Amino acid sequence: MGFGHFTKQLAKEAIGNQVKDMMETIRPSEPPGQPSPDNVAVTILGQVQAMQNALKEDMELLAVCTIGPESMRVFEIFAPSPKVLVLTGIDADRTVTRVISPAEALQLVCKPQAIPAGGKATRIKFILPKPRPE
Repeated sequence: MGFGHFTKQLAKEAIGNQVKDMMETIRPSEPPGQPSPDNVAVTILGQVQAMQNALKEDMELLAVCTIGPESMRVFEIFAPSPKVLVLTGIDADRTVTRVISPAEALQLVCKPQAIPAGGKATRIKFILPKPRPE
C-alpha cells in the first residue's frame, strides 16, 4: 500500500468517525428500525458522505441545491443542530452562496462525475458542531 493511499484512508476514516460521533451525540435514544424525525440532518449528512466515500480517485460528487430560481453547487455542509443544515457553495454566477434550511425542507441532487484528466477531485467538506460542555 502506497503512502498516498494510506494517508487518504486515514483521512477518510477520521471524517467518518467525526460524522459517526456527531450522529451518536445528537441522535435521541430510539428503538432500532424506527426513524426519528429529529435526525433528518444526520441522515442527510450520512447519505452524502457515503456517496462521496464510495467514489474512486478519478471521480467527484456533484451536489446541487435548488431553491426557487437559484441553484448552487455545494462544497460544504454544516449541521449546527439536528434540524438545520447550512450549505455553502457557488451559484451560476460563481458567487459564494449560503443556504440555511430546515433539514426536512432541503433537497440535494447528488451524482458522481468524472474529473477531467490532470484535474483534482473536489470533495464536499462536512463541518460538525463542537461538543457542548455539560
